[in-house]
Amino acid sequence: MDYFLIIDFVQSLLDGLLFGTTYALIGIGFTLIFGVMRKLNLAYGAAALAGTYIGVAATFAFDAPPPVVFLLSALGSGAIGIVVYYCCFRFTPTHYPMASLLASVGMLLFIDEVVIHASHGMPLPYPSVFREATIELGDIWVRGDLLFVFFICVVAMAVLFWLLYRTPLGLATRAVSQQPRAAALCGIDPTRVNLLTFGLAGILGGIAGAMTAAAVGVLSPIIAMGLTVKGLIAVVIGGLGSIPGAIIGGLLVGAAENVFLMLRGVTERDIYVMLLLFLFLTLRPGGLFGSTAGRD
Repeated sequence: MDYFLIIDFVQSLLDGLLFGTTYALIGIGFTLIFGVMRKLNLAYGAAALAGTYIGVAATFAFDAPPPVVFLLSALGSGAIGIVVYYCCFRFTPTHYPMASLLASVGMLLFIDEVVIHASHGMPLPYPSVFREATIELGDIWVRGDLLFVFFICVVAMAVLFWLLYRTPLGLATRAVSQQPRAAALCGIDPTRVNLLTFGLAGILGGIAGAMTAAAVGVLSPIIAMGLTVKGLIAVVIGGLGSIPGAIIGGLLVGAAENVFLMLRGVTERDIYVMLLLFLFLTLRPGGLFGSTAGRD
């Protein structure tokens, strides 16, 4: 194999792994909500995008620095996540699981239309950091902005694991996820846990949306669908309900996406990512870390 082709392959693989942490965060958000409520929130990617627009609005209104923009994006997505919970999940009938799913689809379309009308469908510049910085490792270059994206996403994952396994909120969340009725009998309010879970997942989505826009340098309404689809693919590959699986799945999706971009170009990249999803659904439908155990 040609030496330069190998270098291009390794470079694409490295960039994809660094950027794949954003898909991992989206996958974790899907997994958190599904783990607690056993329901999919298809408006999750749109909520992450809308929060990112809240952050970029601060740039035009107050000329806010990038850290403030990133923080506002995360908090804005968390707030929108709570709104999505009340509108699509809190009051839908529990005996009709499709109600919340269809409601979240409607919310996805609604948020997407609001964003398109607010931005006139035009891409907006988004602040990024360390764009000109690079680390040279022989013939391989590590982009400073992607390294920053990777660092922020890893820190967010570490904080999430600390919350889940070292705080009362994490204990309550895991209790509701495993046995909601028993948790309620022990004095844990499932509604409050669900609300906080949607807020926490929204913050993770806002970080992922902000880092995606920061890596690209622009913010566009089409990011919502990409985040939703790639996050769901990461969840399916990793195993629905598994947070480590969502992380591994997100990294695999990011790496595969970038490698396919190098080999087949931007017009065919997503086709092969979807084929990767079909391959997992056929050969390993439970995902890499999915559980095949039945109900007790």
